[in-house]
Amino acid sequence: MIERLQISNLRNLTQVNLQSTACNVIIGENGSGKTSLLEAIFLLSRGKSFRHHQPKRYIQHHKKSAVVYAKINDSNALAIQKKTDATTLLRLNQTTVYNQSILTEQLPTLLIDPSTMDMLEQGSASRRQLLDWLVFHMKQGFHSQWVAYQRLLKQRNSLLKSTRRLTQVQLDELKAWDKGLGNHAALIHYYRERIFTEWQPCFFDSVAQLLPDYAAQLSLSYHAGYDTSVALDVQLNERLEQDLQLGYTRIGNHRADIHVHWHSNDSIDKDHEEKPSSFHTDTSTKLPVLKEQAANVLSRGEKKLLITALRLSQLPLLLRTEPHTDFSRDGMGSEATPVVLLDDITAELDGRAIEILLSNLAQLPCQVFMTSLTDEIVPLVKKLWSDSIVFHVKQGQITSDR
Repeated sequence: MIERLQISNLRNLTQVNLQSTACNVIIGENGSGKTSLLEAIFLLSRGKSFRHHQPKRYIQHHKKSAVVYAKINDSNALAIQKKTDATTLLRLNQTTVYNQSILTEQLPTLLIDPSTMDMLEQGSASRRQLLDWLVFHMKQGFHSQWVAYQRLLKQRNSLLKSTRRLTQVQLDELKAWDKGLGNHAALIHYYRERIFTEWQPCFFDSVAQLLPDYAAQLSLSYHAGYDTSVALDVQLNERLEQDLQLGYTRIGNHRADIHVHWHSNDSIDKDHEEKPSSFHTDTSTKLPVLKEQAANVLSRGEKKLLITALRLSQLPLLLRTEPHTDFSRDGMGSEATPVVLLDDITAELDGRAIEILLSNLAQLPCQVFMTSLTDEIVPLVKKLWSDSIVFHVKQGQITSDR
């Protein structure tokens, strides 16, 4: 849990130094800086902003860098410095580290904000990242495999874009990359599939609370992005000519996806269901007949609740995992408390949904930072959290009720 947060030169937050607690409410008008505070926490955790990828867009004008520092649970101190040229400096307990994943492990953040409310209609990237965030925090070997896969994929795509006809040397090089991609892909799929299977019951529990009328008609499926019954390198070789013509790699882990399905009311038995293909994993024993994608059936408000359920359902699963131990030998390991960032939820969810969401969060051992335009949400927060602070933001200046 973040106990102390310092921010320098990030948007209109010139100098911020605040003590935080289990639940923190940030109230302010549009443009006051309340979302920038969440952005700073996200930046420290993920190494990037959820609003702009270019540091010069969030570093204060005429300043060379922005800095975010957090004291975690009286044990660890994390810091990130982003310069205008995108140079990054990371620190853990006064030690310079060179991999953002080290800070991410120490400070897992879950963001629910207006920009994520179109996840069902957007491309697969945001849904795939939702699964990978969970796999990263639960499976220690996943990140190294993912990084290696992305590196090889980038090399392969660069070669595919550069020519439509390969020399023998290039072909040999490509085959070596494809073999590596196949090896990494098998492990990445292994990790994803197992975490997805564990995630499903939590998703159904979350849907049952947020969308009780539709709980029996929604299901979750994972698509690997390629036929997992055949080695990826074999399939890449078979599709090489088409990939050369298109200039990119069409199948693989990078095309994986999560789908939420809507089912009709007419149930069918498992023995008569269509067996899932190797592109698809479905652990349900009995479901109504598949109708179509849930995004095509639910209303705008219901889709917001569904996306909130998707994100919220990850927390119970994350909280029962063992902490990573990469740095415990150096005395730097600790069990990480998830930090939930809720940006302007009163504008996205109705009163009933907000009460259900916050009631669920209050029962979990996580820390919450939420923003709001008004103080209407404060009575509910005070009711649910005995340990809470209300902050007021005005033109980048932050004060608290405590």
